[in-house]
Amino acid sequence: MAKCFALMGWSLPVIESMQKSGLPYVVVSFPEFGSYAKEHDIPFVGYKLDEFGSHSNSLELIELLKPFNADVAVPLYEETVEWAGALNSIYRDDPRVLNRAFLFRNKAMMKRKALLGGLRVGLFEEVHSREQVHKFLDRLNEAELQLPGEDDAWFHAKPFAAAGTVGHHFIKSRDDIDRKMSIRDFPCLVESHLSGKEFSCEAFINNGKVRFLNITEYVKLGYSNFIPAGPELEDKREMIQNEVQKMVDIFGIEYGMVHPEFFVSDDGKHLNFGEVACRIPGGHILELCGQAYGFDALLAFVVSHDPNMSDEELDKYFPPRGYMPDKRFGNVMVFPKRGQISRLEIPEELLEEPYYLDNNLVEPMGPQKIGDREGFGNHFGTVNFAGEDPQRMRELLKHYEDVPFYV
Repeated sequence: MAKCFALMGWSLPVIESMQKSGLPYVVVSFPEFGSYAKEHDIPFVGYKLDEFGSHSNSLELIELLKPFNADVAVPLYEETVEWAGALNSIYRDDPRVLNRAFLFRNKAMMKRKALLGGLRVGLFEEVHSREQVHKFLDRLNEAELQLPGEDDAWFHAKPFAAAGTVGHHFIKSRDDIDRKMSIRDFPCLVESHLSGKEFSCEAFINNGKVRFLNITEYVKLGYSNFIPAGPELEDKREMIQNEVQKMVDIFGIEYGMVHPEFFVSDDGKHLNFGEVACRIPGGHILELCGQAYGFDALLAFVVSHDPNMSDEELDKYFPPRGYMPDKRFGNVMVFPKRGQISRLEIPEELLEEPYYLDNNLVEPMGPQKIGDREGFGNHFGTVNFAGEDPQRMRELLKHYEDVPFYV
């Protein structure tokens, strides 16, 4: 077992899980958190975890962590993936660990590796200007056999290293290129639109094998999801598990948890690879996973990074193999509509709904102006549900996505 886990980034839920477990840990985060950590007896190393690059000094950080006997680094957020990779490459004496971290953080590099390994991906290119985007659309229209006068093929433009949909543009026409994209977006990745049902997996990896696989059903990406997925996805569990293991083998993933997103093809026979991350997913997915399967998914996320943990030791942190819960847990992330809000309104019908669990919405301090969203961040809280019927869960989540809780 690890002598000490270095948690890269600040997350109170993860810290609380580590405290309850009694496992040794130290938090590595920005110095501004130092006073809180000291007040609450949280082992802490203050460090400027700026964007990782040639100027970054992982050897300096290794020295700061030596008094804690840290030997496993765990990335909690997208921006700490390379930092954790740099530390673990030293701890394991394996430089490829850092290379794999770069792979997770560069979507173009990720797609090339997936393509070389045999995963089904869309047409993609790296672009550095709007002119190159127009040329990409020309080639995409040709590949899709579009006839003159027909609508352009759809595609997406994404930053190489941003989490979620930050900086993401969905391009549906040639006019969209000039209207939606600016010089600030370049360089970036462009890739053809993948049709079909999108979903995510949370695959906990030990010694290169999938130890536990969760399938999350997206009702609306960035707004609502539930666990375990409905039968339309769960009936494909064997195919999904095989594809995830194939991805793990291609990327050379040995330890940790990965969060890939796939699309089920329209005929239901194939999975198309979207992308993969190796940090805590958004949407409170691990919290839902823990509620559904009855285990501490955040703690399991941490310990799955430990290369010294045996299968037997790992078993006590996970649900029994093959266990499938009957009840589903889901949530709606609440984003106030753009404009002015002044109060919180909880509908009476919500409080009377049998599937309703609770919410963590708070009354605004006073009138405030709501601006544009950036990616899928800045939600004001969640409304949580639990019940057995997946169709009823979908109906509730879809309905409450549009309810104006803040007015």
